[in-house]
Amino acid sequence: MSYNPPPSYDPYGNPISGPPVTGGPYGAPPAGFGMQQPYYGPPISDKSKLVAGLLQLLLGGFGVGRFYTGHVGMAIGQIAVTWLTCGFGVLWPLIDGIILLVSGGTDAQGRRLKD
Repeated sequence: MSYNPPPSYDPYGNPISGPPVTGGPYGAPPAGFGMQQPYYGPPISDKSKLVAGLLQLLLGGFGVGRFYTGHVGMAIGQIAVTWLTCGFGVLWPLIDGIILLVSGGTDAQGRRLKD
């Protein structure tokens, strides 16, 4: 009497001819099989946090720092608030520029600004 093992299947459910792939002890998968790639951290933007912060401090009433990082909606909002409050709304871009300089921020794609 001979033993016929069940066929192996590919990810699409089709039977694979030949023995299943093994390589480790006790029929375990080969070393590295199913391992995740190493994690190198979040992606970094090509935009600089120093440039974004300085543009925001110097020309924040015009939303230049946020246009630089690609946040067009926020830049237009800063322009509108500055003009609708007769200049008092410039506090928002000023504080935003300080935050960009101190702790950085992200660009429009969500990548961290480089140092």
